[in-house]
Amino acid sequence: MTGESRIPRSSEDLPPCTTGPATPSPEGDKAALRKALTAARCALEPAQKQAWDVQICANVLAWWAREQPAQLGVYWPLAGEPDLHPAYAELARAGVRLALPVVHEKHAPLGFAEWEPGEEMVRDRMGVAVPRLLRPAERPHTLMIPCLGFNQHGYRLGYGGGYYDRTLAPHPRPLTLGIAYALAAACFADDPHDVALDLIITEQV
Repeated sequence: MTGESRIPRSSEDLPPCTTGPATPSPEGDKAALRKALTAARCALEPAQKQAWDVQICANVLAWWAREQPAQLGVYWPLAGEPDLHPAYAELARAGVRLALPVVHEKHAPLGFAEWEPGEEMVRDRMGVAVPRLLRPAERPHTLMIPCLGFNQHGYRLGYGGGYYDRTLAPHPRPLTLGIAYALAAACFADDPHDVALDLIITEQV
């Protein structure tokens, strides 16, 4: 798991660094961190982003070759998140059943729908791509989760909606793979409701 901070910008751009589970992060600090991390990701040159996406795809496929889960919860990239569609296509060809998250309502866990690369997609009311023909699926035993940021303890910083927190709360918890660029490594405190990811895959690891 990647844990070393490699954010290529001045530390003055970030809120003060605090780590560990002792105290929750002030929401203002997390809002500032989200803004800084979003700006860093959006500032990536297209060629650099594409090269990193290729490497993350390779690292995901290498992980799958070792573990070989039969089903994976994946994600459709938003707002500059790593685009893993080439890896999804390879996984589907290998017979892996893929599922995409579906927002049924606010303040509720995510649902999931079976998905095959290349099928027709539509935008839901949240602006997220979902299969036009929704085929409900159980929560997969393994989930790939995009991270806006992550800290040295394996905790994820998302967009603040709490959808994945609520999805991961019920037991038994699925195996979780955070997906991020290495520049998303950051310092922030672990909130009590957070669930640590099992592994974080970047272009470096």
